[in-house]
Amino acid sequence: MKNVFILLFLLPFTALAQQNYSTSIDNFMQAQVAVNNFNGNVLVAKAGKVIYQKAFGYRNYDTKQLLDTNSVFELASVSKQFTAMGILMLLEKGKLSLTDSLRKFFPQLPYKGVTIQNLLTHTSGLPDYMTAMENKWDHKKIAFNDDMINFLASEKVPANFAPGKKFEYSNTGYAILASIIEKVSGLTYRYFMYKNIFVPLRMDHSQVYNTRRSTKDTIANYAYGFVFADSLKKYVLPDSLTKDDVVFYLDGIEGDGTINSTTGDLLKWDQALKNHSLLGLATQNEMLSTQSLMDTVTKKYYGYGVSIGADQFGVVISHSGGWPGYHTILTRYPVKDVTIIILSNNESDVSSIAYGITGILFDMKVALPYVHKEIAVDATILNRYLGSYSRKLQTLTLSFDIIKKDGKLYRHQNGIADVELKPESNTRFFYADGTDRQIEFETDKTGKVTGGWFINTGVRSELHKAKK
Repeated sequence: MKNVFILLFLLPFTALAQQNYSTSIDNFMQAQVAVNNFNGNVLVAKAGKVIYQKAFGYRNYDTKQLLDTNSVFELASVSKQFTAMGILMLLEKGKLSLTDSLRKFFPQLPYKGVTIQNLLTHTSGLPDYMTAMENKWDHKKIAFNDDMINFLASEKVPANFAPGKKFEYSNTGYAILASIIEKVSGLTYRYFMYKNIFVPLRMDHSQVYNTRRSTKDTIANYAYGFVFADSLKKYVLPDSLTKDDVVFYLDGIEGDGTINSTTGDLLKWDQALKNHSLLGLATQNEMLSTQSLMDTVTKKYYGYGVSIGADQFGVVISHSGGWPGYHTILTRYPVKDVTIIILSNNESDVSSIAYGITGILFDMKVALPYVHKEIAVDATILNRYLGSYSRKLQTLTLSFDIIKKDGKLYRHQNGIADVELKPESNTRFFYADGTDRQIEFETDKTGKVTGGWFINTGVRSELHKAKK
């Protein structure tokens, strides 16, 4: 009886905690809509249970049709984990090996020594098909995977580096993986995904969609991707802009993108990865383990179709995607078993928004976004902030300098372009690149800097200034 009493006693507090998360996330998202024009769908889950799900804005800006929680979005590069899953399923069936050569399947390609493992981990050195085809492909003709492979073969586009030498993100590699799935399975990539992933997981709103422009195929409740046209001061379909015509002539390429889905279906997928529903435990663990080093500074790695890293909250398994009109992200923190899925059809900054929501889930006080206004600050005040700073992320220490150029402060970090820091008070500066990042300095009575804070999408982390 005592245990029952304790359980009943705790239930209201558990429900209250979840309600507080939901309320805090909704306040944060409403501010993202008001300040940053967020348009899209959001789902947040804890231990596989939805604690927040909402749709914001239009699925079609032209017709003013509204999104709902079952609206279907292009996932862009979030699709890569589905392609990786297809390869690993064939691996478990003994249909291929990760050491198999690319030329075993496509001998016409001039790239020697490239393996499936290289393709999965972005270490193949293959040229970027999008760059290669930009100037030599008829932009009025829609390319499909076979066209892309034959183009690389006939044009003999050189490799960027020898396979295995380094990490370089490769859409080409994942498109070719989709074609390998077709060769090995005897099924189209679309049907393979449907039969082996979408049906077993009951992802009823998901499909491969690379026929929107070639056959005028349509999807019910589709979230059309829109981009902001500066000249028109409004959101338009990218098809109407010459700079974004890749949405037409590369619309047929699949494997690196073209999975279309909903936030609800992606939660089913996320849980399938967590529970190894489609693969044996050993193979699933390989997919989610560190296979290649993406970033030597932040120690971020790539697995098979996903990235693995750590931030101030802990280990994170994630992938984002971008295509004209769409920004997407699926991310999970195993330590708290929380999943965040954000799909935007107006290119909102989903990665930063996901980071802010993560702060809420980890019980941090997250500041809401607001409009930043630059003020004039005396040069003597600016000078006191010059120097080297660092902040810690778990076991990592990230460092940068604050320098002065032409009377203005800049964040300087090796290998990254300098970013101007604009003052909004005597102690608080915002990044001038449009991102929701600020630096707030703390000083003593004499004006000497004693420390500070780096603020990313409302999440604060402590800054330390190096002593001279």
